[in-house]
Amino acid sequence: MKTYIPNNDEQNWVVVDAKDVPLGRLATLIASRIRGKHRPDFTPNIIQGDFVVVVNAQQVALTGNKLDGKVYTRYTGYQGGLKTETARQALAKHPERVIEHAVFGMLPKGRQGRAMHSRLKVYPGAQHPHAAQKPQVISAKPAEVK
Repeated sequence: MKTYIPNNDEQNWVVVDAKDVPLGRLATLIASRIRGKHRPDFTPNIIQGDFVVVVNAQQVALTGNKLDGKVYTRYTGYQGGLKTETARQALAKHPERVIEHAVFGMLPKGRQGRAMHSRLKVYPGAQHPHAAQKPQVISAKPAEVK
C-alpha cells in the first residue's frame, strides 16, 4: 500500500481585517488557515496552510473586562525581572504582538509550529506590503444572528 502525500505547491495569501473582531475568534480563524485545516487534503504533519496578513490589529476587540484584566507576563532572566502589562497597555504599545501571541498559542508546539508562525504577518494599520502576492480578502466578522 502506498502512502498518499499531497503536493505542497500551492502558496495562497489571505488578508484578514481585524477591525472590531473578537481576539479569540480572530485567532482561531487565523490558526486554522495557517495549519491548512480548511483544505480537503489536510495532513497534520505537513505545512500546507496559507500565508495570513492581518491588518488593523490595533482595532481588535476584547470583550468583557479583558482590556484591564488580561495580563501578559514575561521574564527577563534576572532576579526580580518579571515584567507584566495589561492588554490595554500592550495594544497601545505593540498591537501586532497581541494577535501573534494569541495565534502562536493555538499552533502546534515544536519545530513545525515555529515554522508555521512565520506565515503570519500582522500590521497595526490598514496598509501592508504584500500586494504583489495578490492576497484574497476573507471576512472574520461573526455572522449576524437573526
